Order: sequence, then C-alpha cells, then structure tokens
Amino acid sequence: MIENLQLAIDFGLVVLIWIVQLLIYPSFEYFTSESLSKWHKIYTRNITFIVAPMMIIQLVISIYLVWNDLSFVNAIYFALVILTWVTTMVIYVPLHREIDLHPDKKETCIKLTRKNWLRVILWTTIFLLMHLLN
Repeated sequence: MIENLQLAIDFGLVVLIWIVQLLIYPSFEYFTSESLSKWHKIYTRNITFIVAPMMIIQLVISIYLVWNDLSFVNAIYFALVILTWVTTMVIYVPLHREIDLHPDKKETCIKLTRKNWLRVILWTTIFLLMHLLN
C-alpha cells in the first residue's frame, strides 16, 4: 500500500513541477504588474492546497522508509526529499514573496523560472530513482 501511495505522490509532484516549469512560471512574464499582483496571490494560495499535502505525504513516506528499512536508496530518497523542502523554503518562497511585493520587477519572474530547474531535477530524480531505476 505504501508503495502505491509513494508512486502516486512522486508521480504527481513530477507532473506538477513540469507544468509549473514549462507553463505557469514562464507565463508570469506576460502579465502586467497589476494583473500579476492580483493573479500571483491567487495562484500561490491555490497551488499551496495542492503542493503542500503532497510534499508533506512525501516527507512522511521518506521518513517511514528510512526508519523501517534503512538502505542506500531509501537514504538517498530521504535526502532528496529534504532538499526539495530546503530549496522551497530558502529559494522559492522568498522569490514568490518578492513577486508579491514587487510585481513590476520582471527579472524576479525570470529568476524564479530559471532557479526552479533545481526542483524539476530533484523531483524527476526522486521519481526515477524510486520507480524506474529501483
């Protein structure tokens, strides 16, 4: 059962991060400052209802796996999941805050899109490691 939940969560986060990377974040550059100011607040609130539960479940699964079956693959899985959390809090939350404060600064939107490749790589690696290479 945990394997099915893990597969669903890991796959869901991979699909979501690729949609965010290829469609959502690049679209921010095309909004006027006023429109971005309104839309970004709605986007961040609503996407949190999708992403936060998935990230929390993924974290709980990674802790469970390391606690109950400490293996190299499970330890790497746990480390990569922790990295997604750290990068989200240290890099991406501040960039989103910056967009809320200064929606006229298009370079922040560009920086968000560029830096988000790290999360794309992390979640794609998590999925590949646990479900295709394992």
